[in-house]
Amino acid sequence: VYLLFQALRQISQRTISTASRRQVENKVLEGQKIFQEDNGLPVHLKGGAKDAVLYRTTAGLATLGTMYAVYYLLVASMPKQPN
Repeated sequence: VYLLFQALRQISQRTISTASRRQVENKVLEGQKIFQEDNGLPVHLKGGAKDAVLYRTTAGLATLGTMYAVYYLLVASMPKQPN
């Protein structure tokens, strides 16, 4: 039991990955320049075309969902027709 414990302790002290670590480039400063630039755009659209598509899709889905909910509230508020 002691030998098993000692072997497990040695394994746990080793690094798990044998691959060398890559140097990751820090892109925070580039992002700060883009988002702090005074170009008249709101922050949620400064990321480019992808942000614009996501914004318009979200706004469209929210509008459709609101219209759907209002329609069914109107339908539910009407008296039931007798057969």
